[in-house]
Amino acid sequence: MKQQVLKALANPARIFYVPYMLAVINFAVQFIIFIVLFIIDLLINGTDTNLSPLYFLITVCIVHMILAYYSKRDPQLGQIISAKIQLIRKKIPRRLAA
Repeated sequence: MKQQVLKALANPARIFYVPYMLAVINFAVQFIIFIVLFIIDLLINGTDTNLSPLYFLITVCIVHMILAYYSKRDPQLGQIISAKIQLIRKKIPRRLAA
């Protein structure tokens, strides 16, 4: 039993070498940015838009590769970011959240 718990903590769930939470957050943030840019482009240029979904896919892949590199160096990167987000939500002072 203890071995399974330790293994789960040492090897978090991953999507293509990136911790699950970070991969989902990356996709969600990139998708929201793309939608906002697309709407702004539609408002400015009308139906003659120059923004391609290919840009969205390329940036998602590039950021995913960067996250994979950093999560290889620090496997608990997703849990560290999750803990920081929880501290910010609880409005803990920055000197304690560092």
